[in-house]
Amino acid sequence: MQRNVHHPQASYDDIHPLLAKRFSPYRFDRSGLVDDHALGLLLEAARWAPSAGNSQPWGFFTSRPGEPEHDRVLPYLAPSSASWATDAGLLVVALTRRYVDGTQLSYSEFADYDLGQAIAHMTVQAQAMGLAAHQFRAFDLEGLTKELDPNPGWAIVSMVAVGTAADGPPRIRNRRSVAKLRSAPWAADE
Repeated sequence: MQRNVHHPQASYDDIHPLLAKRFSPYRFDRSGLVDDHALGLLLEAARWAPSAGNSQPWGFFTSRPGEPEHDRVLPYLAPSSASWATDAGLLVVALTRRYVDGTQLSYSEFADYDLGQAIAHMTVQAQAMGLAAHQFRAFDLEGLTKELDPNPGWAIVSMVAVGTAADGPPRIRNRRSVAKLRSAPWAADE
């Protein structure tokens, strides 16, 4: 028999500081470099994310200012993201393996979800290192896919800019309430 136990209302102040202080900056400090060690830690954090059947269906194309890879990515940023992402110390193109190589057979219906887990781990690791991460999809997907030419079965999903934030968190950070998170899937459109 299940008992209904009352839990005190959780709040923003009660969540871990790495999560509470996380924000997506719209300005990065150009001098905030992401060195090899930091890049390795970010990828290591992503590597340990959970995935369906331990399939780990994610991959990353990384580029930093001054590297030839960076010049391959920059032309495909939309103007809205280019205005701030170009100053980040690292751009990460996030890919997922959705299909069995050379076929249209689904490899994992959870591939995109699992990639999101890996990016979340990377984002929290960045925060722990004093870096900020901003996930985005404002880029030319078709053009970037042609440029990077991922192996069959792999698809570019999103990008992440990582670096030293040049601005602080917004004064007001609007989030849906916990009550709305719990009721949204069943409630009429709000």
